[in-house]
Amino acid sequence: MSNDLGKALGQSVIVDNRPGASGALGTRMVVRAPADGLTLLLGQTGEIAINGAAMKSPGYDSLKDLQGVALVGDSPLVLAVPASAPWKSLDDLIAAAKATPGKVAYASSGTATPGHLAAAALAEAAKVQLVHIPYKGAGQAITDLIGAQVNFFMASTPSILPHIKGGKVRALAVTGLEPIAALPGVPTVAEKFPGFEFSLWGGYFAPRQTPAPVVQLLSQRINQIVQQPALKARLEAEGTLVKSYTPQEVDAFVRKEITKYRQLVRSTSVLID
Repeated sequence: MSNDLGKALGQSVIVDNRPGASGALGTRMVVRAPADGLTLLLGQTGEIAINGAAMKSPGYDSLKDLQGVALVGDSPLVLAVPASAPWKSLDDLIAAAKATPGKVAYASSGTATPGHLAAAALAEAAKVQLVHIPYKGAGQAITDLIGAQVNFFMASTPSILPHIKGGKVRALAVTGLEPIAALPGVPTVAEKFPGFEFSLWGGYFAPRQTPAPVVQLLSQRINQIVQQPALKARLEAEGTLVKSYTPQEVDAFVRKEITKYRQLVRSTSVLID
């Protein structure tokens, strides 16, 4: 989006990737930047909603230090199993976990990621004992899922969709409250466990003291870009929902997500070292 945003604002937009500490390093840089609208964070579920609960000291408070600008994509997770797995439904997988406690293993792209916590929430809801196998990113997790080295993986829709279409893995359920167009016929986990909702989302955030008119302008421009028909169609084909949120709606969404993950981290004792 950087080129389109630069054109909309009439100035260059520089992308500065700052990986590390589950997104906390880049987030710290933004919260310490001048609150003038010139430094934004493209933040995701982990650094915005999870780190504050799962890290001992992330170095920032998402609610106090950041101002929501716009949400640019919301991708439900997909509970996928190897194509060779015998399970054809979520009920089948849960039945197997109940029959063999501590034997069904799931991958995640890292400790306290949305996929890890969604699987932990599933174990709580279904009252089953599952084994967590954390990876350093989704790539190797998907490779081992395809090879049946793990039993399932709750992956973001864009990352797993090509492998579902290629017949290498099978989708049993999605973790949004509604089915998604990219996976017709695949039910939601919420159909069995009402209210079950997890996703990998991303949005733009500014330092909290950024003037409201500046935040509003940025929000309008970003929302105009993500609603462009070609871009919106491409994102939705990949299973990413595109939502036009005002800054106030982004903050309310983030507050709800933080509450959910705080409760889950507390009940599961999942922590990032």
